[in-house]
Parts: sequence; structure tokens; C-alpha cells
Amino acid sequence: MMHGPRGGRIPRVGRTARIVLCSLLGVLLLIGGAAAYTWHRLNRNISGVELGSLLTPAASATSDLNILIVGSDSRAGKNATRAGGGDATGRSDTTLLLHVYGGRKKAALVSIPRDTIVDRPACTTASGTELAAREGVMFNSVYETGGAPCAVAAVEALSGGLRVNHYVEVGFNGFAELMDALGGTDITLAKPIDDQQSGLHLPAGKHHLNGQQALDLVRTRHGVGNGSDLGRIQLQHQFLTALIGRISGGRLLSDPAGLFEVADAATKSLTTDSSLAHVGDLASLAYSMRGLTARDVQMVTLPAQLEQGDEDRLVPDAAKAPKVWDALRGDRPVPDDALSGTASGPNGIGQVVLPG
Repeated sequence: MMHGPRGGRIPRVGRTARIVLCSLLGVLLLIGGAAAYTWHRLNRNISGVELGSLLTPAASATSDLNILIVGSDSRAGKNATRAGGGDATGRSDTTLLLHVYGGRKKAALVSIPRDTIVDRPACTTASGTELAAREGVMFNSVYETGGAPCAVAAVEALSGGLRVNHYVEVGFNGFAELMDALGGTDITLAKPIDDQQSGLHLPAGKHHLNGQQALDLVRTRHGVGNGSDLGRIQLQHQFLTALIGRISGGRLLSDPAGLFEVADAATKSLTTDSSLAHVGDLASLAYSMRGLTARDVQMVTLPAQLEQGDEDRLVPDAAKAPKVWDALRGDRPVPDDALSGTASGPNGIGQVVLPG
């Protein structure tokens, strides 16, 4: 049995521990198999943020669990080469709330559109600056203004008090490197993508994308649907489903060298709350969810309607959004009637698969 530097025992399946990471994308990624000499290297890749009493510890290793996953569009460091110029601070380009049901056998992944208008609660930034509550702000500006602590506070307020247990953040560079380590991704486009802003230009048909192209794909919004965040979210859900299926398929576990490359890429540009900022802690969390497959994860977009007079802004659907949060607070599946008849943005992408 392997032990980490803190002396904590790391559960294993055979000789392999699996680590959960989402970025991007959210992203949910399973990595592991690191030998002792690689353990420290992977630890050095991970950054931690202290969120203290903002987070609620899970009651047990099998209790329901809420993980806030943020994909930041910061252009700081290597991210600048992946996304061009822009603000080093960044906004929450992608935000997902992963709810793992009690027993850790099924999950719901709720995407919160970045253009959603919300009321930001009073919060304190990581540097200690106190921010007063503010009404009617775009959701993605909350992270830009207050960082991880205010993002957690905003999601808990938006969800009517659903408590967040963990926080995971992934930057552009880490996602692109991860996709390269996985061998890229194959897609079949039903329609061409022509996004002048992202620079992604792909005709209809089959394509194999490298890491940078995969990043451009999951970030494109002007090249899919009606140009809103809703079409992009549908594309991201397709991509995440393929990604979970690719990694949970098990083939990585038979390739130690490839597995370490994936683990190394996945932990780079990764920021977590301090309780997860260690490979051993991530491995233990992943082990508790080891039975999850793509079929077990319900992909949900927060029900919303176009704001009156502004097609670029969304407001949570007053009748259906509470049904989503009520279900998750009660550890129940999200009902179908909470997801029908709200604003949508079909992207017409077609099939997204990952090789291997």
C-alpha cells in the first residue's frame, strides 16, 4: 500500500490510485498510477486556495458531495499563449456544479451559463477584501471581482443554500496539455464551425483535434448555435461525456507511461481548495467515486430565459431553476419537467468522441 508524504494511506485498485479532476471544463478526469518517485512532482503541480469555513466537509466517504468546478479564462502565465491577449485576472469562462449522490454511484453536472444575471452576496476575497452585496451582475464577473471565495458564495446563494464541499479550478493551458496527453479528440461535425473570434474554422465532417484545437472547440460560442453561451454548453456536455467515457474505459491503467503523462498534464494549472491540494487527497476522493461512468452522470444546464430586451443575457427560470436546486439539496435526480421549455441553443455539432 502506497503512502503519501503526509503519511496518509492511499487506497488502491491493484497498484493504481485514481484521481478526480475536472477543469474545464470542467471538467471530471480520472488519473493515477503514479509511482513513489513521481508523487512529489504531481504534488508540486497543484496550487491550493484557502477557503476555510466557506466549504462544508462531507459527512462521510459515501455521503452526497458538491464540487464547484471553474474554468478560468485568465490570460496569466502560459494561459496567454493558449487564449491570446486579455485580462490576467480572468472571469469564470465555464462554471459547473458537480453533485455526486449519496453512495457515490451517480452524479449530476449543472452548468451555470456565464451570461446569467445574478445577485452577488456580500463576500470576502482570498486577500481579505470585503465586498458588499450587489444586485444584477453577470455571473462570470463574480469570479473576476472576488475570486474563488465569492464564486462559492454566489453559487450557494443562487442554489438556495446548497452547500459546496470542494472547489476545483482549471486554466486554459492545463486543459490543452491534458488533451494532448490523451491523444487529442475526434469529432464529426454536422455543420461547419466558423468562429472569427476564436480562430476556429472547421468544415463539416470528421476531424482529429490537438489540445489547442480542442480548447478552441469547447470555448467557441460564436461558431455554434445562436452565438449565446447555451449552444456552447451543449457542446461542452457532449465533450465531457466523451471525456468521462474515454478515461473511465480503463485502457489508461494498462499504460503506466501514458498514465503518468496524463496525470502530469491534468495536475498542471490545477487549483483546488486546500483540503484537496495534494495527490493523496485527490486520490482518496477519486476512489470514493470509482464506479462513476459517463452513463451515470446527468448533464444539466441551469434553466434560464432570455432577459427581456437583451438576447445576450439570461435570467434563471423562476419556476424551473428552483426545481433543479431543490432536487440536489434533497439528493434526488433532477426531474425532467425542470429542464423542458426553457431557453436553449442547439449547436448542431454532431458527434464528439475521444480515441482509445
